[in-house]
Amino acid sequence: MSAHLYIEGAESKEDQVRCREGFRKLIGKLGFASGKRMPRLSACGGRNSAFDDFKTAQAQGKPGDYIALLVDSEDPVTNVEKPWNHLKVRDNWDQPAGAVDDQVLLMTTCMETWIVADRETLRRHYGQKLQETALPPTNHLEIRGRADVHSKLEHATRGCSNAYKKGKRSFLVVGELNPSALESLLPSFARVKKILEAKL
Repeated sequence: MSAHLYIEGAESKEDQVRCREGFRKLIGKLGFASGKRMPRLSACGGRNSAFDDFKTAQAQGKPGDYIALLVDSEDPVTNVEKPWNHLKVRDNWDQPAGAVDDQVLLMTTCMETWIVADRETLRRHYGQKLQETALPPTNHLEIRGRADVHSKLEHATRGCSNAYKKGKRSFLVVGELNPSALESLLPSFARVKKILEAKL
């Protein structure tokens, strides 16, 4: 059995390497770092590219393979356990033949939601110039719009020498995140952990 995750994000080759490394570190902290449990990761660029790559892999997959799509939900999700319904409404993506809900792992509403959930890591990463009061409250993070979360993260780190930016800096932070902090606040992340534990 092989496992392969197709990840939204990272347009340049350099950022694709950083994206894979950041998510490899985060997934490794969930207990999948050793042996054959770590899935293969592909950083696919935009969300449509990730979906296209996923569809191709799904059509060519062998029985028993676990092929998954890791993308931002972009908008709040009505039912986190029914991601294909959300993606049909939000993106007009049709569920590929044979695909099931456990093959979609949503970052709700975006990767930055995962980042702002882990305040201890943010304090350690950004240091004393982090303006923590500018970050969104940690309650009900997954109903906050992606633009709001992103802009508040940028605003809170604007005085830091490593101020938050999409790309290299964003994936560095992802690799430092503590899964326990995310799991306690984000149902979508708890779902990702549950699915990966069952599939890998």
